[in-house]
Amino acid sequence: MAGEPQADCLFCKIVSGEVPATVVRETDTTVAFRDINPQAPTHVLVIPKVHYPDAVSLAAAEPRIAADVLVETGAVAAHEKIDDTGYRVVFNTGSGAGQTVFHTHAHVLGGRGLNWPPG
Repeated sequence: MAGEPQADCLFCKIVSGEVPATVVRETDTTVAFRDINPQAPTHVLVIPKVHYPDAVSLAAAEPRIAADVLVETGAVAAHEKIDDTGYRVVFNTGSGAGQTVFHTHAHVLGGRGLNWPPG
C-alpha cells in the first residue's frame, strides 16, 4: 500500500534503522543522510519516512510531507553551511532520469560550482 514501508526498499530500511546511514538531520517526517556516492563536496539525501516512489506521487498523496521534504532541504543547506554560497535540490524521477532507488528523495548538492545545464 502506498505510504507503507516496503520490505525491498533500501531507503525504507534506512528509515527503520535496519541499514545504517550517516544521518545529518531527522524530523518527525524526514531523514537526511549523506549520499554514499557523492557528486559534490556536500551531497545529502532528504527522504520522507513514508514510502512513495517519486516526488509527484508523494505530493499528490501527502502534500504536507512533500512540503516537509522541501523545507528540510533548506535546513540541510543551512546545517552544511552552503545556504549562502548556493546549492541545488534535485528530484530524479524514473530510471531514464537516473533514479535508482524508487523511494522519494531530494539530493541537496553544494560546496562547488554547479554548471547549467546539468549533464
